[in-house]
Amino acid sequence: MKIPFTKMHGCGNDYIYINCFEHTIDDPNTLSQHISDRHFGIGGDGIVLICPSDIADAKMRMFNIDGSEGKMCGNAIRCVAKYVYDNNIATKEVLTIDTLSGVKTMELYIENGKMNFAKVDMGKAILEPALIPVQSKETNPLINFPLQVEDKTYHITTVSMGNPHCVIFVEDPMLVDLPLIGPKFEQHSFFPESVNTEFISVENRKTIHMRVWERGSGETLACGTGACAAVVAAVLNGYCDKDSDITVKLLGGDLIIRYTDEGVYMTGPAVSVFDGEIEV
Repeated sequence: MKIPFTKMHGCGNDYIYINCFEHTIDDPNTLSQHISDRHFGIGGDGIVLICPSDIADAKMRMFNIDGSEGKMCGNAIRCVAKYVYDNNIATKEVLTIDTLSGVKTMELYIENGKMNFAKVDMGKAILEPALIPVQSKETNPLINFPLQVEDKTYHITTVSMGNPHCVIFVEDPMLVDLPLIGPKFEQHSFFPESVNTEFISVENRKTIHMRVWERGSGETLACGTGACAAVVAAVLNGYCDKDSDITVKLLGGDLIIRYTDEGVYMTGPAVSVFDGEIEV
């Protein structure tokens, strides 16, 4: 059976999108492992199923390259909104997308009948250690908290944006041996559900730089929830200010993040690369 797909990306965080309003995928875990391979498949950071929803304009299910299902992806949800709008599934400029971490509302920026950018209400940042979750008896947020990883101590700030994040401030993220250290955080017993790890440097109060190791995918060019977590951590550590637009510079492009008492807001692009069909 041939299934149509659309390859899309947000700041280089690329997924294979499948319209499940029209098609059914019986084993998305295996399919993601098969077609996400950049040598033997289509290539991507995983697959995203765009499905009907009883409580939103559409439902998003995302699967990492290792087949595991993720609760939320900030870059993918913008691409889902673009697909839904551009393909006339819902032609509103404010859309709701159902995810495993709740329904997200987003404001679309339309140009020449197509969506190019979106501002997403990512919800409130979760700081309680038990809810992130981490293996700690601490009840207060873990801010600049010492964590032993093999023979080195890292000072981490933990945040959940519907998925767990560990943020570490460094002088230059490009000097971090991410393929070496990323898996050590991902597999650390301190994180019972594994973790996404962000290495951050601060340029000024309006700009930070980031590299990310995503659980289940490895290093990616961008991570929307990670950018949100990074800005929250930057505010908590005194590097940036609340209620301010912060530019997060990622390997694949820039995201604008605003952390407020009401929630965290992410603005960024969504790009359609090509359409195709694959035999499944």
